[in-house]
Amino acid sequence: MKSVGVVTPFWLDRPPAEALSIAAAADEAGFGRLWIGEMATFDAFALATAIGARTSNISLTIGPLAAGVRSPVALALGLSTVVACTGRRARLALGASSPLIVSSWHGRPFTPVASVRAAVRDTRALLDGNRVDGFRLRQPVPGTSISVAAFGPALMRVAAAEGDEVVLNLVSVDHVADVVDTLSGVTPVPPPIAVWIPAALEPGVQTLRQLRSQLAVYLAPPGYGEMFTALGHGPLVDRARAGEPRASLAADVPLALLEAVGAIGSASAIADRVSAYFDAGASHVGLVPATAEDPAGARLLTTLSPLLTKGHR
Repeated sequence: MKSVGVVTPFWLDRPPAEALSIAAAADEAGFGRLWIGEMATFDAFALATAIGARTSNISLTIGPLAAGVRSPVALALGLSTVVACTGRRARLALGASSPLIVSSWHGRPFTPVASVRAAVRDTRALLDGNRVDGFRLRQPVPGTSISVAAFGPALMRVAAAEGDEVVLNLVSVDHVADVVDTLSGVTPVPPPIAVWIPAALEPGVQTLRQLRSQLAVYLAPPGYGEMFTALGHGPLVDRARAGEPRASLAADVPLALLEAVGAIGSASAIADRVSAYFDAGASHVGLVPATAEDPAGARLLTTLSPLLTKGHR
């Protein structure tokens, strides 16, 4: 069944605590699923627990988290804590992340394929109540869904073999269709695909600036850069990988690129865009609400909810 959810964003120009208000707005608007990632603000499990205390019905997906940063024991303890303290249904999402986050920030070796595979297998075993390396979780959460963020063929194979869902961030509709074809060639029964896309209702200058600034962060990393190059923006990717400051890159991000990987415009245009991702093969679309001119994305979420949640939970 197709569904539409909400993603707590990491806007660089907004207060981190806005994540709590976005969660409350998404819950009140009737969205069924909230994604809670982690960057340079809050610990994801702590934030999820706080959100659970502030919301009533929305289910929680923690991640995608960098698989090489926490041990399977830490991941299982975190998920178990959220479920026990909030009484809310919760999922877990894992991914390789990047060398900057895994190695530079956390001092861990960046071995994306091996780390993701081992983390999914061992964390799943622990959540199911099994003993791994002498440890057994006192409050297991059997049957927990584990999604895997994947870019590139090697991680796509891991996601298809180990994950309950594949997560794609900031991708075009055509990229989703390509991933569907790739997964179909890897496994007889491909896992469902979740897509994160930035969303902005009738964006003004400040909102477009916010979107451009955030997208500029993704120009250089592996996978993203190649996808943006395929969309015709290779020179911008080359500048990012040569070390050009984000501010100057952001100023040159064209509207066409924002539109290619997001849902921007009127309510009906955003709804049509979500439908296009479904038609391409996505089973879930997570909206990343722009908040520069719409605090907590409240206007966006309230306006879109009747269009997007009817028949999609």
